[in-house]
Amino acid sequence: MAYRILTLSPGSTSTKVAVFEGEKCLMRANVTHPAEELARFERAVDQLDYRVQTVLDELAKAHFSPSDMDAFSGYCGGMGPTRGGIFAIDQTVCDHVLNCGMNHPAILGAPILYRFAQDTGKPAFAVNQPDTDELDDVARITGYPGVYRKSHVHCLNQKECAIRFAQSIGKAYDEVNVIVAHVGGGLSVAAHRHGWMVDTNDVLEGSGPFAPNRSGDVPLKPVVALVADGAESKAEAMARIGKTGGLKGLLGTDDARAIDQMIAGGDPWATVVYDAMAYQTAKAIGGFAAALEGAVDGIVLTGGVSHDPIFVNAVRRRVQWIAPVAVYAGDFEMEGAAAGAVRALDGTESVMTYTGEPSWDGFKLSGAPRDVEE
Repeated sequence: MAYRILTLSPGSTSTKVAVFEGEKCLMRANVTHPAEELARFERAVDQLDYRVQTVLDELAKAHFSPSDMDAFSGYCGGMGPTRGGIFAIDQTVCDHVLNCGMNHPAILGAPILYRFAQDTGKPAFAVNQPDTDELDDVARITGYPGVYRKSHVHCLNQKECAIRFAQSIGKAYDEVNVIVAHVGGGLSVAAHRHGWMVDTNDVLEGSGPFAPNRSGDVPLKPVVALVADGAESKAEAMARIGKTGGLKGLLGTDDARAIDQMIAGGDPWATVVYDAMAYQTAKAIGGFAAALEGAVDGIVLTGGVSHDPIFVNAVRRRVQWIAPVAVYAGDFEMEGAAAGAVRALDGTESVMTYTGEPSWDGFKLSGAPRDVEE
């Protein structure tokens, strides 16, 4: 049976909506919300009815309604650290995300999907939700007491691409070791070991390779000095880390196509900076190969920048000695959400009940410093 699945992803200024029948995409839209519309809402939670209507309007344009669906699935922020997999969206999930203190429309994913589930009597699922944290304990430790590494990563696309790679070599996700590099506005590299994402850089907190608009790992003392001396404010430094650093800060643009044109025009700075991002990505892949003790079945490049052969080839030549390199350019989050719902409906993957208990809540070992974020 080809199940029909509605998927969605609420972003800061847009809402992605798609309908799948099996693996076939029947409709897809990315609705941009005008700033003046969003200005009417004081908080992200206040946008719930507005975002619900956005989805209904897009479905109506394509001659669909929620009652046509077998299930609902999507990007569900605010659930806190959990193991990966499929969670049934229920009132507990909705109460948690709407009261988690996060002021970003991603928290509306679960409540929107649950609204449709209640109206139709069909199930709703959160698939590999964005705060999935399956890190090995050893991967969490840093040399700064009380600061631990956590998993904030493009989890839905990471896992979907790892699943696709496993299928391409005739295996299941839990039978392979894969390193996935998602290169979009942010850049996440993760080690997937037999169905678990056991190590990764933290995109949200600024670790890992630099990205199109994020700084990535940098020497800490110069940054502290910049802020302490007043050369940069705390807000400016935070922006460098998450919005205006990386290619955007170094080259004035985070558009890979524009940078390719700069390189083609003989710009030496653009050439070395772009190659440096590929170099750092390759170094991260090599590091995670060590974390997997050299047992790597494949390396996957995904995300928008993976459309660019200049970047892909610069990474490939540095890491192809580790394992075969596969490219899944673009974003497969909607496909991943739909595929997860299908696995839930046909019983090939178990569906978990969300309790709100985190998969990691600080080290409880004797002598371990308390997490500064607790």
